Amino acid sequence: MTAPIESVLQEQRLFAPPPHFAQTAHIKSMAEYQELYARAQADPAKFWEELASQELHWFDRWHTTLDWQPPQVQWFAGGKINISYNCLDRHLSTWRRNKAALIWEGEPGDSRTYTYAQLHREVCLFANVLKQLGVKKGDVVGIYMPMLPEAVIAMLACARIGAPHSVVFGGFSGEALRERLNDGRAKVVVTADGGWRKDAIVPLKEQVDAALPQVPTVENVLVVQRTGQRIPMEPGRDHWWHDLKQSVSADCPPEPMDAEDILFILYTSGSTGKPKGVVHTTGGYNLYTHITTKWVFDLQDTDVYWCTADVGWITGHSYIVYGPLSNGATTLIYEGAPRPSNPGCMWQIIEKYGVNIFYTAPTAIRSFIKQGEHLPKSYDLSSLRLLGTVGEPINPEAWMWYYRIIGQERCPIVDTWWQTETGGIMISALPGAIPTKPGSATLPFPGIIADVVDLEGNPVGENEGGYLVIKHPWPSMMRTVYNDPDRFRRSYWEHIPPKEGQYFYFAGDGARRDKDGYFWVMGRVDDVINVAGHRLGTMEIESALVSHPAVAEAAVVGRPDEIKGEEICAFVILEGFQTGSEELAQELKQHVAKEIGAIARPAEIRFTDALPKTRSGKIMRRLLRSLAAKQEITSDTSTLEDRSVLDRLREGI
Repeated sequence: MTAPIESVLQEQRLFAPPPHFAQTAHIKSMAEYQELYARAQADPAKFWEELASQELHWFDRWHTTLDWQPPQVQWFAGGKINISYNCLDRHLSTWRRNKAALIWEGEPGDSRTYTYAQLHREVCLFANVLKQLGVKKGDVVGIYMPMLPEAVIAMLACARIGAPHSVVFGGFSGEALRERLNDGRAKVVVTADGGWRKDAIVPLKEQVDAALPQVPTVENVLVVQRTGQRIPMEPGRDHWWHDLKQSVSADCPPEPMDAEDILFILYTSGSTGKPKGVVHTTGGYNLYTHITTKWVFDLQDTDVYWCTADVGWITGHSYIVYGPLSNGATTLIYEGAPRPSNPGCMWQIIEKYGVNIFYTAPTAIRSFIKQGEHLPKSYDLSSLRLLGTVGEPINPEAWMWYYRIIGQERCPIVDTWWQTETGGIMISALPGAIPTKPGSATLPFPGIIADVVDLEGNPVGENEGGYLVIKHPWPSMMRTVYNDPDRFRRSYWEHIPPKEGQYFYFAGDGARRDKDGYFWVMGRVDDVINVAGHRLGTMEIESALVSHPAVAEAAVVGRPDEIKGEEICAFVILEGFQTGSEELAQELKQHVAKEIGAIARPAEIRFTDALPKTRSGKIMRRLLRSLAAKQEITSDTSTLEDRSVLDRLREGI
């Protein structure tokens, strides 16, 4: 059997929820969380059934709360629901009718705000446009858009008429778009002439035109006019959004959907082979994203909530669109990104709109650190009351910078662990109830039964590294891989064999639990480095490197070694304008040895100005492993943001 993953990071700091925050929170104390968690663990189906009844509108009640035939699951089978109705219509008979639902800021500084009534009207118009083009319940609609209000409108319109959407991130190439449209057999594509990002136009329609000759199922293309550049429009196939919506009614009743009808397909890249089409259905996903948004972000009616993700990722689906709008929140979206012409744009937006909740990725936080404290300190961030992180484990020093500089030591931080496949947040602090530890996702959400086990399914000991698993189904879990149920079974349910009738959802992450039961995610298990029989998680070594004042960001991988099996190679980005040297490399190696032990000392430090990342900000360590081992890169690179980074890293070898 494979040796356990060894945990080497030790973090002692603890931050209690601020009393003023806890007083008004939805979940106000650790005792209240523990009572909720115990009740959910004792009878998960009853727990979710009660919440589904209280929190959502159903056209017809379900006949079976949970039908679990591993790995196949159904939640609320027979129940009729529409997530677009829960996000829009039900708010129209309340005071929220004229509340801001969606605030949009364009990169050049233009902006739009939609009330719930206005957003409802736009969604109905576009739903009728889709119907006019022959889109029926069950037809897949591809959405390939910049961060525009129309991207949100298109998603909600698809949900309204029962057409599963397949959102493809607007930074993907035409080739990646073609592959995803073909796998989903999309009937229509919704796109824009282009979008603004880092002061340049991203030519989206051009990529659609490159992809479609090899996508026979697409019959129509709907184009939003954003940037105004000249683009070819193919007669009969291509249509301007603003033209078609002139000729349809603003009345579009929502389609009653079975709880288990497909809501969307979202592609996530595997380490090898073609991207996986993760399938999420309607009822359970609506409930889970709704309640996690409400409790994890302690959402209040007066909040302006900003998740900085793109709608092309699951974070955008769950925590920009469906979770916030189901709660009647004000959700903010931004088209652009920090850039030389406006490096402080994120802080500028917080100041401009009085943002209260800010949810972003650790990789973004590390880039903010590299820019320096002076930028955020030159803006008024006093409206903030809660901070969040998503996408990967956050190292403790980045957590502390976020807490001190952005939160000004008064905002709790929710460090959320979850995946495309889980649909919603699985492990996170509830900010009014659970004390936080820098670098720990803390405790499972009520109703989530998580554990850290070995490869035989046995729980590991306190502070022992192992494999993060979920031991009971939850409402927003993925249902299958689109067109490939065998891959679903192999990828998530067969790594750890069932034990006494207990099935384990295998998350692919290493983790440990400390004496308080807190979870510390140690990174992807395929990123584990085996040094002389010691299995070390990358996140802990990276945290040690980043704790050195010269280091802004680090990525650690293993490379083959005849004696040790593997040795540690670290790719390091320095703070500000510092340059690397042999002396600094030796200092960093010593620093790691001092922080976590000689076994974790890197064999090599490589200084770089950038790391290969996905467009959602995750470091693609498998590419770094190939570079470190001087191997040809053969795995999927469709999610890579900037291919020139690989060339620069190769030249430095």
